[in-house]
Amino acid sequence: MTFLEKIIDKKKQEVTERKLQTFGKHTRKNPIYSLHKSVHAADHISIIAEIKRASPSKGAIQMNVDILEQAKQYEQSGAAAISVLTDESFFHGSLNDLKAVSEAVSIPVLCKDFTIDEIQIDDAKNAGASIILLILAALPLERFQRLYNYATEQGLEVLCEVHNADELKDALTVSPKIIGINNRNLKTFEVDLQTTTELVQQIDENGLTIISESGMRTKEDAELARNAGANTILVGETLMRSENVEKDMQALLQVPLSSSAKGAF
Repeated sequence: MTFLEKIIDKKKQEVTERKLQTFGKHTRKNPIYSLHKSVHAADHISIIAEIKRASPSKGAIQMNVDILEQAKQYEQSGAAAISVLTDESFFHGSLNDLKAVSEAVSIPVLCKDFTIDEIQIDDAKNAGASIILLILAALPLERFQRLYNYATEQGLEVLCEVHNADELKDALTVSPKIIGINNRNLKTFEVDLQTTTELVQQIDENGLTIISESGMRTKEDAELARNAGANTILVGETLMRSENVEKDMQALLQVPLSSSAKGAF
């Protein structure tokens, strides 16, 4: 089995168990914020800064992170949004992490998980998410479309994540506002930054938030993503391992957006 197949099998078990519960886990206290509006108000590349304790490919990254301190550093350093891993089995995150972060900051929070069912969207919204993730590699097209429509009906933004041309074609069927191009192959977990370059060329629509995900470490990586046509990058491991979050984020935020870049609002 691939990494993704193992994760989705486990997620199906979790969803089945969750549906047997007759109570909600959280009550939302924070407003819903828009990543899309924030990105298109910026004249520099935007950053979704991620809180990630561990991953299947890297193992432990920072298991003892103070998530509230990390989130506040991200916000103060100029993050457009914060991504919180909520998968417990493979990434050691939780919805409790999401709730804590969403109540501590005043920027959008992305629920980073393998969403396959409406109940996960409900839980993410109740825990404070403004954005949910739908991974095209993990969903049949009809299921993706239904979940996208359900999330947007709840007032949430949706990050539609793709890795190849076929997934991008499927994602565009819902006329999304936010496209995430994952440079990591979720079947092998190998990373190739050229994935962003190749796929952005196939996006004709202006006004999209286009995110380059995975492998973003340096200003040069951010410039590569910008030159390809992305206006946002998602940065996880690099910031989780950083000894100076503000300095490293400011270096990335110095990458300006050109008015002619694809994806410009």
